[in-house]
Amino acid sequence: MSGTSIGRGAGGREATRAFTAERRIGRMLIVVTYVSVGLLIIGLVLLIVDGISPLSRGPRLDLTALGGQLAALVPAGFLWLGLLVVLAAPIGRVVVAAVAYARDGDRLMVGISIAILAVIAIGVGSALAVTV
Repeated sequence: MSGTSIGRGAGGREATRAFTAERRIGRMLIVVTYVSVGLLIIGLVLLIVDGISPLSRGPRLDLTALGGQLAALVPAGFLWLGLLVVLAAPIGRVVVAAVAYARDGDRLMVGISIAILAVIAIGVGSALAVTV
């Protein structure tokens, strides 16, 4: 026998941690997908119940009114929240990966993850600056 074996030694622990992190990320993405689809379905059903065409022009996103819309069962609130959850999924994936890399002491990958988050923040910030 060669003495190298998957699952033994430092390399095996790193592989196990990476596998665990990927499983966590996968579970998170599955949950986020189910939540977002559920919210979108609720919004669509409420549209139909209210007699609103899904093809009609919808309201603008107002984050301050979102909670009230959800409490009042306004279709737009559920549709906007569903879309926001979908948009948050990739950001959440990068954050979870960055935490896993930090736990492993992989500074390069933590830096890359932070750079990705910075690019996303710049994109969101510039979009808000242009549309406001």
